[in-house]
Amino acid sequence: MSNDQPHSKAGGASLETDPAAKATDMSATEGTGSPEPGKPSKRGRGKAPKAPAKPSKAGRNLPAAIGVGVVLLGALLAGLLFFPFAIVAIATVFAAVGVWEVSRALEVRSIKVPMVPVLVGTVALPFAAYFGGSEALAFALVASVVALLLWRTIDTADDAVRSILAGIFVLLWVPFMLSFAMLLLGEPGGQVRVAVLLLLVVSNDTFGYLVGAIFGKHPMAPKISPKKSWEGFAGSAAGATVVGIIAALYFLDQPWWFGLVLAVATVAAATAGDFSESMIKRELGVKDMSNLLPGHGGIMDRLDSVVFASPVVFMLSVLLVPGA
Repeated sequence: MSNDQPHSKAGGASLETDPAAKATDMSATEGTGSPEPGKPSKRGRGKAPKAPAKPSKAGRNLPAAIGVGVVLLGALLAGLLFFPFAIVAIATVFAAVGVWEVSRALEVRSIKVPMVPVLVGTVALPFAAYFGGSEALAFALVASVVALLLWRTIDTADDAVRSILAGIFVLLWVPFMLSFAMLLLGEPGGQVRVAVLLLLVVSNDTFGYLVGAIFGKHPMAPKISPKKSWEGFAGSAAGATVVGIIAALYFLDQPWWFGLVLAVATVAAATAGDFSESMIKRELGVKDMSNLLPGHGGIMDRLDSVVFASPVVFMLSVLLVPGA
């Protein structure tokens, strides 16, 4: 908070123009001795308390958020270009941390997720998608659900039905949907497609934030995410469209309309993912899934858009790109 009180040149309140302040100051210093002649009172020269830094309009530490975002994006793009297998490992680690965050948040409502079978499935799904394709991903999902049921049958804990449903929900939300990006990565030219997916999601977030912070006046869903505005959504769509068309023409070797369709679909999916996570957090009464990433919150606060956009980009690539 900024200090709006008037100050004299000596740093204290103007005593000549405020008799009440003068009387208060004399009372406060009575019995402590007068200052030496020619030297101003130490009380008067005391520095005003420093005003705390104002948070950004989005309620985040903006420099930290930008720094973390740039580092993460740079590391992922470098991995895609030079070490694609490392991206599978990184995605698996991110998915495992995201599963832990969601499971930890569900405990607020006394919902226990069976962590052992869920984490085993979380590790299996991305690798199955990358090495075996869609059939292996489907098999790994079924096997993970069966393992979850067997685990809960052996471990006779209370509220088993809610626990099983929560485990399946977490598996589907985080590792399964994220594995569609691994399906893309395993295809010919998949490195470039996943890079375009990440750039579109980043464009959605960046342009949406900038336009929303400046022009945002009409909330999209005030009960779920009050800071998301229609103006910000329009900025996301416009910025991602430019990125999508450029990517389609110069990186994907596709017509411009493919970039337009890809961008609009990605923005819609990413926004739905953001709203979905916001709704869950609001229902659970938590602000962020965790505080692992300065300025961002938790891993799931960054993956919420990617996990929804990955299946959409994969399906569009299969349906609209010949030979994909």
